[in-house]
Amino acid sequence: MCGRYALYHDAETLNERFGVSNAGDFDATYNAAPSETLPVKTNEHSDAFSGFQWGLVPPWADDDTNPPINARAETIAEKPTFEESYRERRCIVPVSGFYEWADGTPYYLERADGEPLGLAGVWATWTPETKQTGLGEFGSGGPSGEAEPRHSFAVVTTEPAGVVADLHHRQAVVVEPENEDAWLHGDDPRELFEPSDPGLVAREVSTAVNDPTTDHPGLVEGV
Repeated sequence: MCGRYALYHDAETLNERFGVSNAGDFDATYNAAPSETLPVKTNEHSDAFSGFQWGLVPPWADDDTNPPINARAETIAEKPTFEESYRERRCIVPVSGFYEWADGTPYYLERADGEPLGLAGVWATWTPETKQTGLGEFGSGGPSGEAEPRHSFAVVTTEPAGVVADLHHRQAVVVEPENEDAWLHGDDPRELFEPSDPGLVAREVSTAVNDPTTDHPGLVEGV
């Protein structure tokens, strides 16, 4: 499972690693949480990060209650919530590292070489039927206004490998740089879902990370 992560590498490093030009437009975060707007690299705009909300809402949804933040690799191609996104709308989620909890204890995981990671993701666009504007307009019979589309994403998870297997029964799918094009533009790149160890290291961190409103560099430091 991937339910919290960090993204704090400098813009130059992220731009070079992911082949984008606008990483500096996004603030660093040490506790990225569901429902936040976060940078992703999509198959439609692969030269720049786009700000999407974490928690995927499919286009046909009646509302956006409890949108899933993860998509299981084993069922992503068949499950109605994700099947269209898997076929047509994939993305890379840049992270500096991510958190997992084992028996209530939080751990921070990152690459041993300190380089950022790209996680496999899928995205969607959902548009509410209407958008209510001011009461004055509504009362006068004026138009309710056009609803703004909401772009959202979910992180793909698979069976764990390496150090993650000691902490949790699921792991975010890590897409190595040489496989990013296959993930974003391949016909059916399910071979990338095979469990693999991307060379991660883990350290126990403070339970302060449990609070999604807490965000500071100390969260990724060991205790």
